[in-house]
Amino acid sequence: MLRSMLRSLLVALSLLPLAAPDAAIAQIAPPTIAARSWLLLDATSGQVLAAHDPDLKIEPASLTKVMTAYIAFNALKEKRLAPDQRPAVSQAAYKAGGSRMFVDPLKPATVEELLNGMIVQSGNDASIVLAEALGGSEETFAQQMNREAQRLGMRNTQFRNATGLPDPEHYSTARDMATLAARLIADHPDYYPLYSKREYTFNNIRQPNRNRLLAIDPSVDGMKTGHTEAAGYCLIASAHRKQPGLDAERRLISVVIGASSESARAIESQKLLNYGFQNFDAVRVYAKGQPAGSYQVWKGKADTIAGGFDSDLVVTVPRGQADKVKAEIERVQPLVAPIAQGQKIGTLRVKVEDKLLLERPLIALATVEPAGWFGRTWDGLRMMLAK
Repeated sequence: MLRSMLRSLLVALSLLPLAAPDAAIAQIAPPTIAARSWLLLDATSGQVLAAHDPDLKIEPASLTKVMTAYIAFNALKEKRLAPDQRPAVSQAAYKAGGSRMFVDPLKPATVEELLNGMIVQSGNDASIVLAEALGGSEETFAQQMNREAQRLGMRNTQFRNATGLPDPEHYSTARDMATLAARLIADHPDYYPLYSKREYTFNNIRQPNRNRLLAIDPSVDGMKTGHTEAAGYCLIASAHRKQPGLDAERRLISVVIGASSESARAIESQKLLNYGFQNFDAVRVYAKGQPAGSYQVWKGKADTIAGGFDSDLVVTVPRGQADKVKAEIERVQPLVAPIAQGQKIGTLRVKVEDKLLLERPLIALATVEPAGWFGRTWDGLRMMLAK
């Protein structure tokens, strides 16, 4: 039950752009983070709690494989790929440089094995096999990656391969990587647990997950490491912890780009996660389906309609400021039938001490059909007189 509630909330929030930190959030100073670019996202509310150069275009290295996995998970969900399927291993995949799972052209791995090899072992060879299976070639698959990036709102990302191997036209940002990570967790909860595996063995070769936080912090259950000479050491880390007063656990996602070492990226990521959990609280403003008000409808079979939200609406505020959260609703006027369930009928603005935290569309919680001829005519006259 709790998992399904959080899942629906993450799906709804991940469709929206990440909100930038404002004065109400930034007043609690974040720790000093030794990295070129970084960002901390509260995935439960969709708010960015802190960031430094989050839109700096960087070489994403193996963080790229989060998109490769996302597209593969989509294909599995849509039955275009099967877990026991054994895609052919091309010479390009077999001879891939960098980290590998050591695929064998004479005994191809299953899709399930390839996913483990790509996610846990960061295998470039596994990534290329999956890309060729889904796109015909890695180049064509990269075009799929770019289309998906645009759909997800990753505005400063361009992919040229499925692995993250260096290419001058292959780039992303900490903000875009956080967007992608949140969407993968929300859209593919059945496959996300792959990111929590601490090791994987293939062809009798055991390799550990390079995400050291999995062994340090029990609340961390993912997500992906990356490293190239140009990118430095990178890590997307995700953690979930229980907060009193919330039905579901809070989830934070940190993205650290350009740390100096493997241990440094883990330390800096841990600092960000602890900062977010220790200094902020999530506040549920409205529950899914809870009426936020009743509003007049013109020319409809019903005179009023309830407005609300299709998922729990949660905001994140500095600890101790929960009682200062204020919700203001600006409704569309006039509301004229027909009105479809789910249609936007207003805007909710959530503030703390007059500082805007976020905006969300207020939607109709029911359908209102148009009235008959007499009702529409009568309301039309009333509307004219009301002007």
